[in-house]
Amino acid sequence: MTEELLQVNNISKNFAGVQALEGVSFTISRGEIRCLVGENGSGKSTLIKIIAGVYQPSKGEIAFHGKLQGNIRPRNALDAGIQVIYQDFSLFPNLTAAENIALNYQLSRNKKFVNWREVHAIAAEAIKLIEVDLDLDAIVGEMSVADKQLIAISRALLQNAQLIIMDEPTTALTQREIEALFYVIRNLKEKGISILFVSHKLSEVQEIADNIMILRNGIKVADGVSDEFDLAKLAYFMTGREITESSFVYDPAGKSPISILTVKNLTLPGRFFNISFDLKQGEILGIAGLLGSGRTDLALALFGIKPAKSGEVSIEGQQVHIRNIQDAMRFKIGYVPEDRLTEGLFLKQSIGRNTIIRILDRAIGWLGLISPKKFKEQIAIWVKRLRIKTNDPGLPVASLSGGNQQRVVLGKWLASNPKVLILNGPTVGVDIGSKMELHELIKELARKGLGTLILSDDLPELMHTCNRILLMRNGRIVEEFTTGDITEQELNQKITESIA
Repeated sequence: MTEELLQVNNISKNFAGVQALEGVSFTISRGEIRCLVGENGSGKSTLIKIIAGVYQPSKGEIAFHGKLQGNIRPRNALDAGIQVIYQDFSLFPNLTAAENIALNYQLSRNKKFVNWREVHAIAAEAIKLIEVDLDLDAIVGEMSVADKQLIAISRALLQNAQLIIMDEPTTALTQREIEALFYVIRNLKEKGISILFVSHKLSEVQEIADNIMILRNGIKVADGVSDEFDLAKLAYFMTGREITESSFVYDPAGKSPISILTVKNLTLPGRFFNISFDLKQGEILGIAGLLGSGRTDLALALFGIKPAKSGEVSIEGQQVHIRNIQDAMRFKIGYVPEDRLTEGLFLKQSIGRNTIIRILDRAIGWLGLISPKKFKEQIAIWVKRLRIKTNDPGLPVASLSGGNQQRVVLGKWLASNPKVLILNGPTVGVDIGSKMELHELIKELARKGLGTLILSDDLPELMHTCNRILLMRNGRIVEEFTTGDITEQELNQKITESIA
């Protein structure tokens, strides 16, 4: 009989009248990989925190190893071998990898003095458990997201982890790093360690899960073995509606569409070399490539953050010189960064202010001051146009879901009427329903004549939204594809060939 590590029975949670969870029940057995799936706001994070003892349930019971728990505290969960790896990993950025892995272990054993040689030896043994190589002397703040995640997993194993809960573990990883993480997870499964993998990336869920549980509006709406679900079924249970997405068809208005952006031999030594391409009005051009391929550096050069040293850039046939961000904005180029939280939004400011910050001049009254009436009118226009879901644009933008935050970032640039919009990872961290809505918005903008560049690790995203894709490798464009002439599998193979 399979040993059950965790039993969750009829758990409900209420926050000041808001029902976050209602009657959720499930079990996790030793060596099981269970995926917890749901849109933003479905109750995933609340459920994790109840299991970890951070929140107390309003109703229901939890048992660890068959023993019913009372008021669970974080210490109870840790003693039962339950470890949570949150999205921020809870690491000390100024300490080394070895120190982050081993110091908690030593503290838990009431060590009064630190033996640095022992710290290194403990950390070395920990990473052997997941069969990876890490530079244990590296400062964590300077390491990649993927390596930070491996440090967090290694630290959890030192604490006798029996069940590791991973909260959106692939959000900031490349495809290659995701494959490496899945290798580690499967090794943990072979060692009898269970995984609760929390995600809304459905293709990954299908690949890694033994069993899948889906939450919608705090209620468990589906639970079963992975083979019972295809992508359409997963999307339906997550959103409560059929979700279909058609590929983007580029249909130029005239026989000779305008080249809205032309790049010739653009070079930034050490980053990218002799980049040349043409972006037509109304096109959506994708740029694919592994980490280090130079695609992000190219985007930053076009937006003036890391100006190119040589080559030419033309907007609608007119050569321009992009030396800084102000130049890029003057030439009607917009840039939506991958990390919207730290680079794209003023989180403490209101939804409205974030949306129209680029067009405050439209809210200026006759005395040269901001007119409250015009200010509200502009906010109302863009909240409606972008279909931002909020009852009050005066609320902090941090209060919005990931999909709606991304709409605000888009709105900030669209309000300034750009000719070229560069989107770096436009739907990172966004659930499937919001992702499809954002894709449709991007296509709608292209049909109105906006020239769009999309940089993404999400191959289905590139295939569905772009009419052409450029592949970058070692700072150069090595191939160009029309999306109708290549499959997702073929594109993935082309990208991974660059590993060699």
